[in-house]
Amino acid sequence: MSILLREYYGNNRLSARQILCDPVLFLAFGFGSGLSRFMPGTFGTAAAIPLYLLLAQTGSVVYAVVTMVAIVAGVAICGRAAHKLGVHDFGGIVWDEIAGFLVTMLGVSLSWQSLLAGFALFRLFDILKPWPIKWLDRQVDGGLGIMLDDVAAGGVACLILHYWF
Repeated sequence: MSILLREYYGNNRLSARQILCDPVLFLAFGFGSGLSRFMPGTFGTAAAIPLYLLLAQTGSVVYAVVTMVAIVAGVAICGRAAHKLGVHDFGGIVWDEIAGFLVTMLGVSLSWQSLLAGFALFRLFDILKPWPIKWLDRQVDGGLGIMLDDVAAGGVACLILHYWF
């Protein structure tokens, strides 16, 4: 097995193969990006970039609808994945990073500068979790709790990007 992959995942000791073959876990693990041993959240955010680039070519309504679907579906996806893994908010669950990055870039003009700034700001707020993001992370359980702090981090990053760009 690759040095980037753990041997087993979660308290229920699922293999990478089990994760990649289960549609819910495949999505929750960001199409496999969450299997990374190091910085799975960063790899999950990077996995969102091609989706963002594709959606940036559509109208703002399509982008907003897809982002809302990613958030709403993410509550179920992340909740079911946490249950299957036997761990709440397991690090390899990165669907919340994908949705959070889409929130970050909502309505932001596409350029390499805005993409890089959005990536950096989202990761900064997702990692540091300043108030109220940290409060949300600690107070809300289940799939909603897994999603909410990343959506909030994306919202804060989005506001800053709109000020800059």
